Amino acid sequence: MENWDEVRTAYQVARMGTVSGAAEVLGVHHATVIRHIDALEARLSVKLFQRHARGYTPTEAGLDLLRVAQATDDQFNQLVGRLKGVGDDVSGELVLTSLESLAPLVVPVLTAFQRQHPGLIVRFLTGARLFRLEYGEAHVAIRAGRVPDQPDNVVQPFVSQEAGLYASKDYVEKHGSLGGVEDMKNHVFVGTDDENSRAPFHIWLRQNAPADKIVFRCSDNASIQQAVLAGAGIGFVPRWEAARHPELIEMMPPQDEWAGKLWLVTHVDLHRTPKVQSFLKFLKQEAQTWVG
Repeated sequence: MENWDEVRTAYQVARMGTVSGAAEVLGVHHATVIRHIDALEARLSVKLFQRHARGYTPTEAGLDLLRVAQATDDQFNQLVGRLKGVGDDVSGELVLTSLESLAPLVVPVLTAFQRQHPGLIVRFLTGARLFRLEYGEAHVAIRAGRVPDQPDNVVQPFVSQEAGLYASKDYVEKHGSLGGVEDMKNHVFVGTDDENSRAPFHIWLRQNAPADKIVFRCSDNASIQQAVLAGAGIGFVPRWEAARHPELIEMMPPQDEWAGKLWLVTHVDLHRTPKVQSFLKFLKQEAQTWVG
């Protein structure tokens, strides 16, 4: 294609559905957008869009062009992300993504690492979606569960995510301590609202606590911890987090099946860059001080 600007314009029109929307994304006048579309259709001798009062709808040929342009745009963004990670020193951006529940552990590590490298801009990304290393969305990911199997990623075992079963002093004063698995029918529990959660401790609780005894259910682990602290019931709290709260009382010795594995994941193209290697070494060293 002789003129990528025309293809890029068509892609944005197909994505946004209107000329004005595409013009805003591209930072050009709407007349430029119309001129590019007309010129591209004339060059290809094919109708790419159906014009109507609500905007532009891609024809079958337009959808074919959209798929090609999307792939090209993704590859370009991937290249930009990788180039940002290449350098001989520890500077520029360092992007780490992890579980939100690990923030109390990870943020101090990032802060200490940044102090050693003042030229560094840190971005710490959490959230429900999986940030894609192959598109340069992050340099390092901390992931839980099964071994990540995305292609072109370097995966290293990190630390165990050990959970314990706790209740607040207030709960114990009112209801007593848990006397083993056989006593679970006599207590109430805090659990996840996700019946499909694969976290090993959530699975154990579903298998061992009567369903009607899981009376306080939360959509995230941070809320579960707050509910346990508030005395809503017995629930799982990371052992490193429980160590920060003397008002929590452990209800049972930790079981092997409660522990989950954490993994360090990097993309093969960035794995051996000085910045990534320096941070991985620092993170592993600091993680040795984490409790449980």
